[in-house]
Amino acid sequence: MLPIVIKGNCHSDHRGTLKFNNGFDASQIKRMYVIENESSNFRRGWQGHKREQRWFSAMVGTFEIQLIRIDNWDNPEPTLKPYVFCLSSENLDILHVPSGYISCIQSKEENAKLLVMSDYLLGEIKDEYKYPLEYFVCTKQ
Repeated sequence: MLPIVIKGNCHSDHRGTLKFNNGFDASQIKRMYVIENESSNFRRGWQGHKREQRWFSAMVGTFEIQLIRIDNWDNPEPTLKPYVFCLSSENLDILHVPSGYISCIQSKEENAKLLVMSDYLLGEIKDEYKYPLEYFVCTKQ
């Protein structure tokens, strides 16, 4: 399964602005948290899950999220090409990351906040894999 962006939207009138995502089904969500990188130069990666799915949405600012599909978790190919997504808080777009992917996340501006949702509770399964930031020699798709 490939990652997809579930498009959100916004409506503004004299009362203010309403951001919404009517295409997002949150029934699988068991946990959520917010990521705030220390600076816009910091890249948080590479980490991911064989079984856990995640959903990302920019609450404040803009984020670049790179995703790599991993088949051999013990010795992944370092030249795998990432899928690259840009999420902005302008709309309530939600990036669905199926199981089997690792991510590298970079905020593109200071004080940006990224909402992360998961289909497993913390500690429910042992399914976290991490690789050094320099492990993958990436060329973007």
